[in-house]
Amino acid sequence: MDSDEPIVLKTSQGVPEQVHVFDDPRNLSRLAVKAALASGRPLLVRGDPGVGKTQLAAAVAIALQRPLVPYVVDARSESRDLLWQFDTVRRLAEAQICGVLRTDRDEVEERLRVSRFIEPGPLWWGFDWKGAKEHCELNGLEIPSVPVGTDPKHGRVVLIDEIDKADIDLPNGLLEALGSGRFRPQGCPDVVMSDPAPLVIVTTNEERVLPDAFVRRCLVLHLELPEKDSELIELLVKRGERHFKDASETLLTKAAQMLVADRRVSPRPRPGQAEYFDLVRAILNLVREGEDEVELLSRLKNFAFKKNSGAGA
Repeated sequence: MDSDEPIVLKTSQGVPEQVHVFDDPRNLSRLAVKAALASGRPLLVRGDPGVGKTQLAAAVAIALQRPLVPYVVDARSESRDLLWQFDTVRRLAEAQICGVLRTDRDEVEERLRVSRFIEPGPLWWGFDWKGAKEHCELNGLEIPSVPVGTDPKHGRVVLIDEIDKADIDLPNGLLEALGSGRFRPQGCPDVVMSDPAPLVIVTTNEERVLPDAFVRRCLVLHLELPEKDSELIELLVKRGERHFKDASETLLTKAAQMLVADRRVSPRPRPGQAEYFDLVRAILNLVREGEDEVELLSRLKNFAFKKNSGAGA
C-alpha cells in the first residue's frame, strides 16, 4: 500500500479493467487506512458518487493481501443481514420433506436445528473467517472462494457499501457488534473477533444523514476531488494515463477541461472521475482513424456529464 504503482482490480467478464493508485493529494486515503488499522475502528469514507470510494476498499484488500468481503446495502437491508441470515425457505422445505417421509421426532429435531439454516454474513466472515468456514462445513453451506494472492490469516477487509441507502436502524444495529467485537447468531455460539482484526470500510453518498453514535465509532475519510480547476485537471489527466495507455495527452487534457467547465454549472451530484473515465473510454472505442478526437469529445460529452433532468445541452 506504500507503493505508487497501479493496483489492477479484479472485474467481472465484460467489465472494463480498473486500476487504483494511492495518489490523492497529501496521501489522505493511505493515511486514513493505516489509522483505521492501528485504531481498530471502521473507516467511514464520504464523498460524491464516482469518486472511488468502493474502489478504495478493493485496492486496500489487494495491497494488504486480505480477502474482500463486500456487502452492497439497499433500502431493504437490515443490520442482521451483515451479521447472519436465517434461511426460512430452506427450513420450511426441510420440514415438508420430513412430513412426507414421516421422519421420527429425534431426526426431525436434528434436521430442523436452527443453526443448520444460519448463514454467516459479511461481518461474521470478517470477525472470524475460520469459525464461519467451520460453521458452513458443518451445515453444508457455501464457502466463499479466497482470491489468489490473499489469505484470511492476514486479516479481512469488510466493505459495507452505500450504507446511506438503508434506514438509520441499520447503522444503529451494528453499534454493539462493532464496539464489542462480538455478536451471537440465533442458535449458535458467540462470534468473537479474531486476530488480526478486520478492516471495516463503510461508504456513503450522503443520501441520508448517519446517526451521530455510528459516526463517532468510525474514523472518517472525506474522499473529494480538488476544487481548484488546475489541480483537478492535473489529477484527472494523471489518473487517465494510468487507466488508458493508448490515450493521447491532448484527449485526456481536453476531456478534463470539459469536465471542469461542466462542474462549474452543474447541480449536485456534479460529474466527476467516473464520468471522465466513461467519456475517455467511449472516445477510444468509437474514434476512427483520422477522425478528430476533440470534435468527437464535444459531441459525446453531454451524454457523460449532463445526467440531471433539465440540465440542458
